[in-house]
Amino acid sequence: MKTAVKAKRKPSPKAKAKPKPKAKPKTGAHSKAKKPRAVRKTAAPKVAGAVKPKLKDVAKAKAKPKSKAKAKAKAKSESKISPLAPKTYAVLPPVGGVEIGTAEAGIKYKGRTDLLVVRMAEDTQVAGVFTTSKTASAPVEWCRSNLTEGGLGRMLVVNSGNSNAFTGKLGVATVKATASAAAQVGHCRQKDVFIASTGVIGQPMDPAPVVAGIDTALAAASPDNWENASRAIMTTDTYRKVATRKAMIGDQEVTINGIAKGSGMIAPDLATMLVFIFTDAAISSAVLQTLLLLGTRDSFNAITVDSDTSTSDSVLLFATGAAMQGATPISRAGDARLRDFRAQLDGLMMDLAHQVVRDGEGATKFIRVTVSGAASHQAAKRIAMSIANSPLVKTAIAGEDANWGRVVMAVGKSGEAADRDKLCIRMGGVDVAKNGMAVPGYDEAPVTAHMKGENVDIEVDVGVGKATATVFTCDLTYEYIRINADYRS
Repeated sequence: MKTAVKAKRKPSPKAKAKPKPKAKPKTGAHSKAKKPRAVRKTAAPKVAGAVKPKLKDVAKAKAKPKSKAKAKAKAKSESKISPLAPKTYAVLPPVGGVEIGTAEAGIKYKGRTDLLVVRMAEDTQVAGVFTTSKTASAPVEWCRSNLTEGGLGRMLVVNSGNSNAFTGKLGVATVKATASAAAQVGHCRQKDVFIASTGVIGQPMDPAPVVAGIDTALAAASPDNWENASRAIMTTDTYRKVATRKAMIGDQEVTINGIAKGSGMIAPDLATMLVFIFTDAAISSAVLQTLLLLGTRDSFNAITVDSDTSTSDSVLLFATGAAMQGATPISRAGDARLRDFRAQLDGLMMDLAHQVVRDGEGATKFIRVTVSGAASHQAAKRIAMSIANSPLVKTAIAGEDANWGRVVMAVGKSGEAADRDKLCIRMGGVDVAKNGMAVPGYDEAPVTAHMKGENVDIEVDVGVGKATATVFTCDLTYEYIRINADYRS
């Protein structure tokens, strides 16, 4: 028994040695025998697992440069002015009865003005035209209500960066807080305060920065602060939009000044556009409203960048009467003394409308589309808009491709009457299609040369009537996609 016990104890050193392979599973023979499958099976995941932290490290390492690159790209795009921008900017003179102030309220943008406050003389008359969007912003609804209630144009408050649209009761509360603060410092009724906002949709807007900014803006208000005013209302605009005209009413010279913003979400009626026009003429609000509606039809309601109608579109016209003190305000739209004033007002609105299109997001071409031979003006305009809004037409022009077949397509899809066998198309003054077919011997070279310029003209006769309409648009480029893909970042 003792011998047997001793015999059993002899292998114990080997038993102690056995754990050694267990202790070395990574390198021992036992490890290779026991874990080959496990190692083989998990080899790919382990490698992937080993790479993952490296990818994370790389991502972390690249995160800062990426954000810096994005910031640089964004800064570059913001500083990059549209190639269609005006070579010079009008210098706007003071308008009697108008004081302008701006402030850095910090609503969205940092290090730039984003709040405009305008204080106007007592009894300033006002007219307005607004978006037809069924999701109009709280400021738009406020202004409409003020006009209905006979409000006067004593104060104008405009912010950029937040459109205060689709913000429910909070949006209404912000508008009321703004109106209350402006009315207090302007010594007027709240219905005499007009408000406009532009920027991101659907984000609640804290009224505190605006309320505080009103005092700051008015503290430095002056009659000749037009340049700062035009900058304060910009969002994706690459340049400020201003225009001025002089007009005669009888033997009295009056001034008309206008500022605008707009670059994307531009389509009738109206566009992502804020337009503010001021004159020192003495004209009643009813007449101003008629003149504004007539002038808007062929200017702000005849432009498109991307076929999208904004929630915030507003065009406001104010008349202080300061240049005609003591005169009875003109109360009839048909008054002969208004002939020159109306012509100058129409010209100013067309000027600003063209500036908006020329600053279309990513635009490199300014396009004029004229449709004639239509059954009615409305039909002509609808066909022209079908052409102007066609992505295929706009991208062809961006690529300087004289593909007039896309124009034929756009006419056909408009839904308006057109005689296919009488259809005529002219591009850059060159007939490319006539009587429903390509012009015999058509030479594309001069049309291609026209496409390489900044201004592109398309004329179409649909052969069913005598009505004509002209609309304005721009091309559709890769830059438009980049701008709107990054809009909220």
